[in-house]
Amino acid sequence: MDIFQSPLMSLPGITPEEYSYLQQATAGLSEQQLRNFLMVYSSKRKSASDMLIFCLVGLFVVPGLQRFIVGQVGMGILYLLTIGLCFIGSIIDVVNHKSLAFEYNQKMVFESLQMVRMGGFQ
Repeated sequence: MDIFQSPLMSLPGITPEEYSYLQQATAGLSEQQLRNFLMVYSSKRKSASDMLIFCLVGLFVVPGLQRFIVGQVGMGILYLLTIGLCFIGSIIDVVNHKSLAFEYNQKMVFESLQMVRMGGFQ
C-alpha cells in the first residue's frame, strides 16, 4: 500500500516516527480492526503542536498542566507546588514537547490496540 493511501496518514500532524511505530503496531489487524483502532486512537492521541500549547500554558499560567494532560498526576502536582520545578522543568518540557507527545501516544496505541483486540469496541 502506498504511504499516501494509508489510513494512518489521516491522523493530523502525524510524524514519520509515529507513522512507523503505528505501522509496526497495527501490522496484524484486519481492515475493520484498523478502522476501529484509528477511531479510538485518534480521539486519544495528542499532536506535537497541541503538546507545545499545553507546555507553554504550563510554563506561563498553570505549572504542570502538560503533565496532568499526559496522565502524570504526581509530576503535575510536583510542578504545581514547585512552580514548574522553578521553571526549569517547564522549560525542558517546552523544548522536549515532541518526545512528551510521542511517549504519551505510545501508551495510547497500546490501550487502543487492547480495546480493539479484545473486541471492546464495536
